[in-house]
Amino acid sequence: MTPEIPSPSPALPGAPAPDAPERRDFIRDIVAADVAAGRIPAPVTRFPPEPNGYLHIGHAKSIALNFGVAAEFGGRCNLRFDDTNPVKEEQAYIDAIEHDIRWLGYDWGARTLHASDYFDQLYAWAVHLVESGLAYVDDQSADQIRETRGTLTEPGTNSPFRDRSVEENRELFERMRAGEFPNGARVLRARIDMAAPNINLRDPVLYRIVHARHPRTGDAWSIYPTYDFAHGQSDAIEGVTHSLCTLEFEVHRPLYDWLIEHLPVPSRPRQIEFARLNLTYTVLSKRVLLRLVSEGHVRGWDDPRMPTISGLRRRGFPAEGIRDFAGMVGVAKTDSVIEYGLLEYAVRTVLNRTAQRRFGVLDPVRIVIENYPEGQVESLDVGNNPEDPTAGTRPVEFGRELWIEREDFAEDPPPKFFRLAPGREVRLRNAYFVTCTSVVKDQAGRVVELRCTYDPATRGGDAPDGRRPKATLHWVSAAHAVPAEVRLYDQLFSRPDPGAEGDLFADLNPDSETIVRNAMLEPSLADLPGGETVQFERLGYFTPDPDSAPGALVFNRTLTLKDTWAKVQAKGAVGA
Repeated sequence: MTPEIPSPSPALPGAPAPDAPERRDFIRDIVAADVAAGRIPAPVTRFPPEPNGYLHIGHAKSIALNFGVAAEFGGRCNLRFDDTNPVKEEQAYIDAIEHDIRWLGYDWGARTLHASDYFDQLYAWAVHLVESGLAYVDDQSADQIRETRGTLTEPGTNSPFRDRSVEENRELFERMRAGEFPNGARVLRARIDMAAPNINLRDPVLYRIVHARHPRTGDAWSIYPTYDFAHGQSDAIEGVTHSLCTLEFEVHRPLYDWLIEHLPVPSRPRQIEFARLNLTYTVLSKRVLLRLVSEGHVRGWDDPRMPTISGLRRRGFPAEGIRDFAGMVGVAKTDSVIEYGLLEYAVRTVLNRTAQRRFGVLDPVRIVIENYPEGQVESLDVGNNPEDPTAGTRPVEFGRELWIEREDFAEDPPPKFFRLAPGREVRLRNAYFVTCTSVVKDQAGRVVELRCTYDPATRGGDAPDGRRPKATLHWVSAAHAVPAEVRLYDQLFSRPDPGAEGDLFADLNPDSETIVRNAMLEPSLADLPGGETVQFERLGYFTPDPDSAPGALVFNRTLTLKDTWAKVQAKGAVGA
C-alpha cells in the first residue's frame, strides 16, 4: 500500500526570490518541458541517502538540486532513506543525515520515508517476476556470479540454475524469505540477457540473504533487496517524476527502466543523470571518509577538516554559503573538477556580509602604554560589521596594558614593513595612536614586552592634525582578555588530486591542524553561542568548537581573510 506522501514546505531555500534570475540547466529544462506539455502537474523528486555514513559536500549539491527543482516548479521533494543493507546502517547515521538536511534549510514535510517502508511490496513484486519467469534463484556464490558475468567484449555464461521451474524458484525464494539458508547461499536474479552489451542487464542480483538486524524492521527479514531493485520501485510507489542521479548510475538506467516496464508499478519515473561534485584537495568517497575516522586520522565524522556537512558546520561554514556554492557549481552532464577555492569564496562572501567583527590575538606580545594612567579603563564603541549598518556597535575595554600580535612588531623592520617598530607610530583600531619607545626581552633574547606612549588627542583612531599612520593594528586589553585555544585548519590533503600518484593516505597533510594554546580574545567572545561565526579582525573567520566550555574556550578557524580563488578567477584559471 502506498504511504501518505508529505506535502512540501511553502518556503524552501531552493525556491528563487521573486527578483532572482531564472536558474537554467538541462534538468530544469526537461522538468519545465514536462510541466508545460501537461505530462505532469508538478515535479516530484527525492533525495535517497544510504544511512551508512555522514553526508558530505557532494550530497549538498544533490540536496540543493532535488529540493530546488521541486520548489521552483511547485512540487515536492521526498527524503527517503535507502536502508537496504542493515550490515552497514546505523541509527546514528539516520539522525545525522536528517539534522544535516534541516540545517541546510530544507524541509521534506511531516514524514520521513524509507525503502524499508516498502519491503512487503518489493517482495511481492519480486514474486511477480518469479511467477512471470523473469527471475530465478541462483545457488552460485558471489565470486562465481562475478566470474561468469563476462567482460565488456565477451558475453556472460548462463547460470546452471537459470532454467529452474517457476514452482521451484517460488519455493526456494519463500524459503530464503523464511531464513532457512545462510548468508551467500542463494540469491534472486533477474532473467534478462547474459549477452547484453550492458553488463548490468546480465541477470543482475535482485535479492540477497543477509541475517542482520535492521534498524527499523528488526529481525523481520532475512533477505534484502539490492539498490537496483529497490530504487526505481520506491520511486514509483512515491510518484517520483524525475529520479535525479549522478553519472555513475547512467549505465544502470536500462535496468531501472526494465524493472519499471515489467512490474505493475503505480507510476513511471524517469531517471536523469548529472555530474557529481569533484573538489580539489578533497576526497568524497564514503569508504575513504570512514577510514579517516576509524583509523584516527581525524577527530570524527564532524572533524572541521572533513568535507562532511557536519564537519563544515563545525568549522563555521554557514548553510547559506554551501547553498550558494551549489548554485555556483551548477548542473552539467559531464564530470569536472571544481577548485576548492570556489567553496571558500561562496562561504567568505556570506560571512563578510553577516559575521560580526571581534578582536582576538593569536600570538600575543604585551605592550605597556607608559603615559596612560595606571588603573584607568575606557569603554570604546567598536563597530560590529562595516558591511551592515544595522549591526550597531559594542563596548570594548581599553587600558594601560594590551596584547597585540607578535608579528605586528619588528625590532629591525624590513623594507615595506609598516607595523610597529622602535620609534614608529601606528594606529590601534578604534582607540589611539601609539609609538614604541623601548623593547623588553627575556634571557633568551625573545621580546616579551613593548614599552609605548600614546597620543590622547587621537581617541577613536583619528588625529586632529590629520596625520595617518601607515598601519592599523588590532588589540585586546590585557586586564580583560579571556584565554582560548584556537585550532587553525588547512586542507586535509597536501595535493589537489589526492592519491593520483599512489597511496591516497600518503597525501595526508601533516599540517592540516595547528593548535594555538595561548590566544587572547576580547571578553564578549566568552559568551558567543555555538554555531555562530565571527571575524577576528585582520585574522579570519572563527567559530566556537563544541569542545569549548566556560573557562576553557576553543575556537576553530573557518577561513582566512585572503581570497585566493578571486585571484585565480581574475586570471581565468578557475576549474579544471
